[in-house]
Amino acid sequence: MAKVTVVFAVLLIALGLIGFLGTGKIHYTALIPTWFGLALGISGALAISRNESRRKLFMHISVTIGLVGFLGAIGAVLPNYFSHKPVDLVATAAKLAMAWLLFIYVGLCVRSFISVRRTGKA
Repeated sequence: MAKVTVVFAVLLIALGLIGFLGTGKIHYTALIPTWFGLALGISGALAISRNESRRKLFMHISVTIGLVGFLGAIGAVLPNYFSHKPVDLVATAAKLAMAWLLFIYVGLCVRSFISVRRTGKA
């Protein structure tokens, strides 16, 4: 699961950079997925270890980062649907993409944690 974390980290970093470049390098908040991707990448790289307790610790840190990122992205998108103001479609699409990526990531982590708990193997 640690390698999957690194893959999702790369996807989030790419999403943030594409969003930043897509806004004409004006809106630095478009880089938010990049920061979550860096955090996931670091914790995912640290989870690649033969030491089981270290792997568990950093995978739980990773899934927590993913959950916080998902909730933040959803929290940023929802007000757009209830507002009567014009919406920036690029920003909304980037937030939805971040939310979707992190939703999938957290779901995969939870499924993996349940599977490990049932089989008793890491």
